[in-house]
Amino acid sequence: MNVALMAHDNKKKLMENLCIAYRHILIKHELYATDTTGRLIEDNTNLSVHKFLSGHLGGEQQMGSLISHNDIDLVIFLRDPLQPFLADGDNNVVFKLCDIHNIPLATNLATAEALIMALDRGDLDWRNILK
Repeated sequence: MNVALMAHDNKKKLMENLCIAYRHILIKHELYATDTTGRLIEDNTNLSVHKFLSGHLGGEQQMGSLISHNDIDLVIFLRDPLQPFLADGDNNVVFKLCDIHNIPLATNLATAEALIMALDRGDLDWRNILK
């Protein structure tokens, strides 16, 4: 399955730790990330990640394009809701596209862990039928 990994600056360390903890599951899947997040994951987990531009430079739009073509099966976007960001409109587009295309989306650690465990159990295999 294709898994998108995105994180606001204040959540990048959390994303790194999430990927370390669940490396044994994530290694079985194709990973996609915005540039800085992807490099951090690759450097610290030895996972292979398809990287896009940094989020604020168009990476979120690139990810949105894959989502809109139903080429992403799961999105983990660890966001910092207390920090104002100039790209919040772009974030909302990713969230909206996930809703439109029925793509599971986690925006916090608890949901991310639940979806990764579901991915490992095969609970998200129904996504293959939609393709």
